[in-house]
Amino acid sequence: MKIKYVFFSVLLCATMAAQAQEVNKSAVQSQVTAAEKAKADLAKVDTGEKPWKFSGSVGLNAAATGLLNWAAGGNNNVNGLAYSRLRLLYHANKVAWDTNLDLEYGLSWIDQEYDKLQKSSDKISIATKFGWEFRKNWYLTVLAGFNTQFAPGKNYNGSAEADPIVSKFMAPAYTDVSVGIDWKTSYNGADFSVYVSPVAGRLTTVVVSPTMNRYFANQEQYKEVDMYQIDPDQETAIGATGLEYELKNKYAVWRYSTDENGKVMQDYSKNTRAELGLSLKGAINYTYKDFKLQTVLGLYTPYAWDKTKVYSKLGTTDMYADLGQEGIDFSDETQYLYLGYRDNNRRFGNFDVDWTVNLSYQFLKCLQVTLATDLRFYNGVKIANKEGIEAERVQFKGVIGLGVGYSF
Repeated sequence: MKIKYVFFSVLLCATMAAQAQEVNKSAVQSQVTAAEKAKADLAKVDTGEKPWKFSGSVGLNAAATGLLNWAAGGNNNVNGLAYSRLRLLYHANKVAWDTNLDLEYGLSWIDQEYDKLQKSSDKISIATKFGWEFRKNWYLTVLAGFNTQFAPGKNYNGSAEADPIVSKFMAPAYTDVSVGIDWKTSYNGADFSVYVSPVAGRLTTVVVSPTMNRYFANQEQYKEVDMYQIDPDQETAIGATGLEYELKNKYAVWRYSTDENGKVMQDYSKNTRAELGLSLKGAINYTYKDFKLQTVLGLYTPYAWDKTKVYSKLGTTDMYADLGQEGIDFSDETQYLYLGYRDNNRRFGNFDVDWTVNLSYQFLKCLQVTLATDLRFYNGVKIANKEGIEAERVQFKGVIGLGVGYSF
């Protein structure tokens, strides 16, 4: 009998253990299923952290002034400016790709006898930056940028005289390609970036087609003042005349060539000036509710250092480089006039400056206040003042407007 009781007890315990194990397996399986479902539900939740971000602002600003018997003087005028500032950002898996497109075009109508319609703003700017994060907030980056304008720009004189053309599409155009290190971070809705490139190429382009060159040379208004007239002999000697010569000279797209006697010639046959140098760039993109700020500061200096001085011989059109020629005293100001360095001031340490600031505030859903400024300084680019004296000068443009716009 005792043996039967013992056998029955062992069988009962084994049965209970098997049932308990079966219950535990069922509970674990149920927990696993619940966890997988929770994971799937969580994946459907939009946390707001998307790899692609598209933002920007577009709009149209307009203003008008009407005067009648106004003692202080002035002219009736209407101003309009269309703009588009777009940004596309990708950031995921240690890859950051930031592309910006900035477009502007503005016209002014002024109630006056001459130069009634004038261009007030013109800009095409594209920049893209692709980086790989090798350390937190630090990226190995390739950057490319392109800047030019839509239409010819003129130096309006407000008279019947011909307005000199000072720029056009692809004259000038600046193309930048570089490789460097980019530091990025974000704080309270603001994206900060500092970029340094010791290997930065810049291509300055001035292209004026033969057809356009002849077109302006044949315009009566330019013939009357002997502007942009083409001299075949000079064109053969230096490689350009007419409008092409004026624009290449203005934006320093030419080269010095020096013979064994030190005589200097300016060669305008090329459409580009290529340089390799150092590039520094800083950017801030900030958004707070309906307020948006975008600013970029760029610095560039070429790896060049030519300290050879160039002089013109008074009473002639000849130019000479100071190569230590015997029998020539370039310090004699009655014989020679100092023109500058042979590198046209394009040397290491002389920085080109580009600084843009764009502010916008949107209210009542469709109205927008904007402020846009551009500050530039390019070595070798000569700008005439009111007295006609040409020199390198700081360029500045500011536009403030109220109009219809949309930010996103």
